[in-house]
Amino acid sequence: MTRSGRPRAGSHGATGFVHDLRFTDIPAEARQYARRWLLDLIGVAAGGSGTDLSGIIRGHAHKHFGAGEGRARMLFDGRAVSPAGAALAGGMTIDALDGHDGHKLTKGHAGCGVLPAALALFEAEGLDDGEAFLTALVLGYEIGTRAGIALHRTACDYHTSGAWVAVACAALGARALGLSKAQTREAIGIAEYHGPRSQMMRCIDHPTMLKDGSGWGAMAGVSAAYLAADGFTGAPAVTVEADEVADIWADLGQRWFILEQYFKPFPVCRWAQPAVRAALDLRKRHGLSSRDVDRIEVTTFHESLRLATRAPQSTEAAQYSTSFPVAVAIARGKVDPEDISGAALHDEEVLRLSRDMRISESDAFNSAFPARRISQVTLHLHAGGQVTSEPTEAGGDPENPAPDAEVRAKFHAYATPVLGAERAGRIEASVDDLGAAPLSRLTDLILSDVKGVNP
Repeated sequence: MTRSGRPRAGSHGATGFVHDLRFTDIPAEARQYARRWLLDLIGVAAGGSGTDLSGIIRGHAHKHFGAGEGRARMLFDGRAVSPAGAALAGGMTIDALDGHDGHKLTKGHAGCGVLPAALALFEAEGLDDGEAFLTALVLGYEIGTRAGIALHRTACDYHTSGAWVAVACAALGARALGLSKAQTREAIGIAEYHGPRSQMMRCIDHPTMLKDGSGWGAMAGVSAAYLAADGFTGAPAVTVEADEVADIWADLGQRWFILEQYFKPFPVCRWAQPAVRAALDLRKRHGLSSRDVDRIEVTTFHESLRLATRAPQSTEAAQYSTSFPVAVAIARGKVDPEDISGAALHDEEVLRLSRDMRISESDAFNSAFPARRISQVTLHLHAGGQVTSEPTEAGGDPENPAPDAEVRAKFHAYATPVLGAERAGRIEASVDDLGAAPLSRLTDLILSDVKGVNP
């Protein structure tokens, strides 16, 4: 234990932390951030629930992941499936709209898989303690973020979030199932081995519904915990136990990575967001509309350059583009879910700007990545001349966190059109009260279908 009484890695490492962490060990700020990311993830899930991706995966889970002894309802669906199926469907529903929190050094997202896995496990195991649920969320962020950093250090390829979020979800499962520390070690090893080490840049270059692998990672992690409970073995997990990553795990219970996640103002890849922010700032500062703009020039980092779809035919391609959301920002003065889907994909003014955009990479911006993501935008005007932004980073970084009012406004912007103002308001209040109130007060609102009716 630390002098503050908080558990840390010690001789039991991550497995000890999984079982020893208590709600009272978590600093008040970290508890509040658990509620912050919970509300944001629920809003993104509500917005994502209407996508083709979400409908397909929920239908798939209902057909092929039937409930057995454990039953868990799917996010904004209401149908009960297996815990692994609910984790899969929930993770992919959130990931269907690329607006959820993330971490710079993992180049990915812990909460997208951790939340649906925790919901599935708590419902399947009949757990209704709000404090225990918040503790599980914090635990998931702490284990998941470290596993992501460790994977980047030990593997040469860039894998999706599902590859390492599986480890966090197995840890949540081990805690929810009351596994021994020895069984927990096996669960984490199973999850690391079976986690989807899918190639992130493949989906960047060819955007499809595969996205960031978070749902598959959540499914693998939940399954790993249940397998370990039945005696299946899989230890060790290299990203947790290898000597070369020991420093990453040494500060469990002392450094709280949940405080170091970023908030996404826009529902597109984080790599595109600095350029979107710069474009919106230029538009507002100079009182411009798209009619004033002849063409746009973006200087950015290599990964942002790789988001290369100019005329997306799907919302997935629009989310994995730099040119399209920047064009949306100039043409519409905002980038919201409705701006990257449906009829918006055929907006001729947006497509004009997107197709003609010139994008180049900067050595300086490349060197700053991934700790910093920087872009610069120049607008060439029809009247002659040009205006150029400062080198710009995306809003919502942990060094300059988004105000609470902005997080709540985004939740309502995403959730209210789908759920209605009354239900969205009740969800917000339930998140605020979680801990003092039971978990079921919240889950009854988010695990029924979008009409609020259980099929």
